Amino acid sequence: MTRTQLDNLLTKQKQSFTTSPPDLKKRLENLEKLSNSVEVWKEKLIEAVSSDFGSRSREETLMLEIFPLQDEIRHAKKHLRNWTKRRYVRGSWFLLPASAYYEYQPLGSVGIMGAWNYQVLLTLSPLVDAIAAGNHAILKPSEIAPASAEVIKELINSTFPEEYVHCITGDTQVARNFSSLPFDHLFFTGSGNIGKKIMAAAAENLTPVTLELGGKSPAIIHESYSVKRAAKRILAGKLLNGGQTCVAPDYVILPKDLNDDFKEAALDLVQKFYPDIYDNEQYSHIINESHYNRLKGLLEDAENKGATVVELSKGTSAGDKFLITPKLVFNVNDDMEIMQEEIFGPLLPVLNLDTSQEAVAYVNNKPKPLALYYFDSGRKRINWLLKNTLSGGVCINDTVYHLAQHNLPFGGVGASGMGHYHGFDGFKTFSKKRAVMHQRSLAASDLLHPPFTDWKKKLIRFLTKLSRL
Repeated sequence: MTRTQLDNLLTKQKQSFTTSPPDLKKRLENLEKLSNSVEVWKEKLIEAVSSDFGSRSREETLMLEIFPLQDEIRHAKKHLRNWTKRRYVRGSWFLLPASAYYEYQPLGSVGIMGAWNYQVLLTLSPLVDAIAAGNHAILKPSEIAPASAEVIKELINSTFPEEYVHCITGDTQVARNFSSLPFDHLFFTGSGNIGKKIMAAAAENLTPVTLELGGKSPAIIHESYSVKRAAKRILAGKLLNGGQTCVAPDYVILPKDLNDDFKEAALDLVQKFYPDIYDNEQYSHIINESHYNRLKGLLEDAENKGATVVELSKGTSAGDKFLITPKLVFNVNDDMEIMQEEIFGPLLPVLNLDTSQEAVAYVNNKPKPLALYYFDSGRKRINWLLKNTLSGGVCINDTVYHLAQHNLPFGGVGASGMGHYHGFDGFKTFSKKRAVMHQRSLAASDLLHPPFTDWKKKLIRFLTKLSRL
């Protein structure tokens, strides 16, 4: 789609929105339409996702994309009437008898740019929030996963008129053109490097942005916690989608004395999770050759600089295209590329630090992560860690699944992103919280109009003194 065509599409949407912004009834109807269409297109979506990866299990796509998307729609439908209610607040005493309230209004036409690793969820989940908030929307799925992008395009464009919700596909030039459109809000999920470009393009139009990025999310294990239980939950989160998850545990911090226990637990767990891994349809492949070679390069660099790599799976490769088996990487340091960039694959570095204080100091010296995982049963230590760290989200004694909490916001901080979505926070992201003051016929503020006579000056001085009490 050319830039001119994109401009015309956005103009058409904005005109349609101005004429008839969706009311509550229409929003609920459109959420139901989206849910029904996802169900109808479910099998094609699953097939397309697997095609993009070369191999990804049906169960992973159902569990990690279709189910949470449908449940998010259900949650929005259940709570939308309450979210849209007018909220009265206490008015300032010196403006009596004025009343004050706020209400959430849609922004207009918004842009949503999805991500390839969970193309279905990360394109359509923000759309749920945008529809709930009453917006029109244009979607741009990631070109890195073209099969799923095309199915999403067919799903959306067969369900909604283009002046309301429309999906376009295309290459990186289309993406650049898309991000420079004068949307009323732009939502992007992807890498930090691309996020910087998206933000710069949006700035030309003063378009507000939500950036859902990533980063190196640590998993810290306290010496008192069960290493076996921690390893199980860390590996379970790490290996979803072959490690290609923005909130996957990126590296583990634990005392050196626990290395052998952690290694033994990881070996046992991976072989239970994925027996015959080279012939296991439940283990996801790497998305493409570029990412495959990048991961191979991270391993090679680490080994050349003194790291020890431990293979966690058994079996013999049959030349599977872009399959990388799970591996632990010990003896790592900050000179290694694997400790400098987000891994986005089934490689798990293990960093040895003996105390929680050392672990927190290390994490705090790095860019703020999208997620932080801490394994400990000591309430005081947990509260201390929460108080002394900052991250997009935290999961205590588990990984990844804090995303599934509809009543918690999801989003990064600093280098891991800006803005939130999911549930009410997603509704707020795509809304304007508009303040309204309703003054009466007789108002105290009328006494403060010019000219400022002596008694008005005294009144102003009195109010100024009163404000400090």
